[in-house]
Amino acid sequence: MRYYADLHVHSKYSRACSRDCDVRNLAWWARRKGITVLGTGDFTHPAWAQELRETLVPAEPGLFKLRDDVDDEVLRKLPASCHGEVRFVLEVEISTIYKRDDRTRKVHHLCYVPSFEAADKFTAALAKIGNLGSDGRPILGLDSRDLLEITLESGEGSYLVPAHVWTPWFAVLGSKSGFDAVADCYADLADHVFAVETGLSSDPSMNWRVSGLDKYRLVSNSDAHSPPILGRNATVFDTELDYFKLRDALRDGTGYVGTVDMFPEEGKYFLDGHRKCDVRMEPSDTKKLGGTCPTCSKPLTVGVLHRIAELADREPGVRPANAGEYWSIVPLPEIMGEILKVGPKSKAVTNAVTDLVNAHGPELPLLMEAPLEDIRNPLVHEAIDRLRRGQVRCDPGFDGEYGTIKMFAPGELDAPTDQSPGLFDVPTVEEIVVSRRAIKPIVDIPVPKLTTPLMITPPTSSLLDGLDPDQRAAASVVDGQLLIVAGPGTGKTRTLTHRIAHLVLSHDVSPSSVLAITFTRRAAEEMRERLAALIPAAAELTVATFHQFGLMILREQHAVLGLAPDFGVADEATRIAVLREIVGEEPRRALQEISRAKRALAAGMAAAAAGELPIGDEIDGDLIGLVERYDKALHSKDLVDFDDLLAMPVTLLSRQIELVEHYRSRFKYICVDEYQDVDELQYRLLQELTPPNGNLCAIGDPDQAIYSFRGADVGFFLRFQRDFPTARTVQLTRNYRSSPVIVAGALAAVKPTTLVPDRELQAMRTAPGDRSLIGIYPATSDEAEAEFVVQTIEELLGGSSFHAHDSGRVAGDGVEGGLSFDDIAVLYRTDAQAKPVMEVLAREGLPFQKRSHSQLAGHPGVRELIDHFVVDSPNTPLLLKRAAQRVSESVDVQDALELLNPLAARLDPAAFLAELTLGAEVDTWDPRANRISLLTLHAAKGLEFPVVFIVGCGEGLLPMRWAEQTDEERRLFFVGVSRAQKHLYLSHRGEPSPFLASLGPQVAEKLAGRTAKRSRQLRLL
Repeated sequence: MRYYADLHVHSKYSRACSRDCDVRNLAWWARRKGITVLGTGDFTHPAWAQELRETLVPAEPGLFKLRDDVDDEVLRKLPASCHGEVRFVLEVEISTIYKRDDRTRKVHHLCYVPSFEAADKFTAALAKIGNLGSDGRPILGLDSRDLLEITLESGEGSYLVPAHVWTPWFAVLGSKSGFDAVADCYADLADHVFAVETGLSSDPSMNWRVSGLDKYRLVSNSDAHSPPILGRNATVFDTELDYFKLRDALRDGTGYVGTVDMFPEEGKYFLDGHRKCDVRMEPSDTKKLGGTCPTCSKPLTVGVLHRIAELADREPGVRPANAGEYWSIVPLPEIMGEILKVGPKSKAVTNAVTDLVNAHGPELPLLMEAPLEDIRNPLVHEAIDRLRRGQVRCDPGFDGEYGTIKMFAPGELDAPTDQSPGLFDVPTVEEIVVSRRAIKPIVDIPVPKLTTPLMITPPTSSLLDGLDPDQRAAASVVDGQLLIVAGPGTGKTRTLTHRIAHLVLSHDVSPSSVLAITFTRRAAEEMRERLAALIPAAAELTVATFHQFGLMILREQHAVLGLAPDFGVADEATRIAVLREIVGEEPRRALQEISRAKRALAAGMAAAAAGELPIGDEIDGDLIGLVERYDKALHSKDLVDFDDLLAMPVTLLSRQIELVEHYRSRFKYICVDEYQDVDELQYRLLQELTPPNGNLCAIGDPDQAIYSFRGADVGFFLRFQRDFPTARTVQLTRNYRSSPVIVAGALAAVKPTTLVPDRELQAMRTAPGDRSLIGIYPATSDEAEAEFVVQTIEELLGGSSFHAHDSGRVAGDGVEGGLSFDDIAVLYRTDAQAKPVMEVLAREGLPFQKRSHSQLAGHPGVRELIDHFVVDSPNTPLLLKRAAQRVSESVDVQDALELLNPLAARLDPAAFLAELTLGAEVDTWDPRANRISLLTLHAAKGLEFPVVFIVGCGEGLLPMRWAEQTDEERRLFFVGVSRAQKHLYLSHRGEPSPFLASLGPQVAEKLAGRTAKRSRQLRLL
């Protein structure tokens, strides 16, 4: 069966699409056009997916048709000549934006699945990556290769086709953000791609010039944003109506006939040009001008004709042996509009086309197949005859402007006069301006033989050779106490890990005698990974957070403490339940007081053992009694709480000198990261572990001490020299993270309250694309501030959609060096400030993640899984699966299982349970996803991003008006500023923060007068 298929369509839920793009209208227009198989478009959008399920029913394998009652409704509105069958294929276009090889890549893809079950699986996977509800064509921060993997994993028969492959900004071979070969885009999965969509600005003969495309079947589709333009491009098949036969025709060629295409000159990216300056150029002229606009000197948009010529390895006219047929058309409404001298959407044209369709059948067969002698209208007869012979006149499109195709020469359609005879009075008509391209037989192109690559053996070098002088000075200190003052971006972790490796590899220090302590699981994991790359026996090192180390001590000393070997750590719900039994009322406030008291009591006992006075306040006797009852109740259940993980080891060590000696002899080399953030209990633990002549290395930056609300005391960092009079101090002053202007801004920000005498920070990097000054934007409202953030992101990316360019919202190509979504962070002082930014990002369809601090252990279903988790195998994923099978069917644990699986996959059972105990956080995102990060200034500590926005830099917000520690608020601002690598934007509503006054004109500029345009949908009707 020979039929036309249009497999790239959009629904009313896609941006810039007609509200008429619903199932009924699409089916009506498909029949009117003569299309038999139609893509549904947008099946990942929740509302559209629901509409598809309600109106479509299964037909042939993998295909769907309208419900009978809906189909009858559509047929009643069509003439009998247009009552052909219509089938639907589940299809969606996905936009991926990511960074690879120092370039921003923006590629669109068409994904096809054979069933709603496969569609659900595909949608569920993408929902973990981005926002699917804001746009029918979602924008995702996802590598094209990973999207292909997700497509293939969704089910047997699912496949992917690169969309409009030559479009400059959003295509696999596009000049602005694509690749030079399709296979480069999809990497190790490239063999699973067997077809490419040519797009509106190229036809098959143009694609034949690139021999690398011979392996792909060329398909053509309308990319319709409104139903009347269905079928302007289509693919012709000769197969049974069957999804899998259609797929096989594309993969193997059997049943693939060819394509129906608009003349590529009508596409809006055919030639080079600059729309704003009304400049249109042939590729040869563009090359002469060096690719710049002669009017404004900005880069020209390189069109498809130019881009194909760049990649071509054949002369025009060569036809590959496996090439299909192709036919060039002009849509019937455009032909009638030219004849009637009115617009193609006018009522006169609509009526005229309706009359033709009523008489001759659907539009595509009329243009392609109808006998000319049956077409009575002489002008229509002549136009279609010329169309079939390829005799048309072109005004080519460029830089987003559609071209025009004319069937008649100027004056041919005018009424005849003595001076100007009519069309059929002219003895000869000037021949075509653009003719059918002559086709030559394929020629073999020799492929040069690859020579064996030269293998270069790098010279051997010392472990410390790659460090700068300051880092090397710190890493070279082997014995005694060492304080490293490490400014932001100075290579703190690099220095610490190289020092440990130097101890082990160059000074024969046993790895098992090294203890490295940090504050977060993320930092500990990073340190382990780096050490594993440096030290063969890195697994013997002890790298842990304070709480992980405390838990280790409790496990080892459980008998001394009267605990069972498999004691548990109570989560918050359990702690509340235990305390409620004691106090008989809402215990949350009492729980906070107990936590404070337990830590103070343990620290006080350690201070007394060391002959010092406790630092904290004295604890009330009644509160001490409540603590004792609470602890007794917990321990009776073989439980400890989170505070016990530090309080109990400190108490134990302060009472038992033999245990102190045991751990001191075991861990002879101690390294502590982020030392400025220690609290008194952590400080006392380190005191117990370090003898007066011990080997203790502390690294940190007092100007980044921002956690006093958690009990951290920067005073312990400042008194290090007093605690260890013989300690050496090394400062790391070379910043490898940020541009010179950002480093200068950070120094200016912290200077008024710096805790580092003669603070110095030297920028060591400059890179293309760095912003020359920090931008300060005064907004009129919270929404305007959010609009500024999103518009600036669009500009930095070079636009995230066609709409961004077509609307004039974005004019440039983005920053040099490229960006992906996860290169961008929006920071704020308080969590509530995220809401306006989230709303605008969601509206624009940009993927983002608001960093969550929700603990996995508290997620629904997790507790039930852990209750049934029996450790009888070292295979953690298997144990987790068995636990799920044991849980009552009344409890849904599937979501919890998906959240726990990534953690289980990388940890043994004991470490898995420990991570949950210590507060592993929920991460519902696929690790392959890129997304804009939204997080508080406190949560940003330790991170870095090429682009940083700090919103809410206003009076009363930064510093907070109720903040007791204004110096710490300034340090918090310093931390935020120093997260940025290349671009930094500070914005505020109302009066600016006094901190901004520190940034003079040499480092910052005011972006006053700039307007944030709100995106509006185009209605291409």
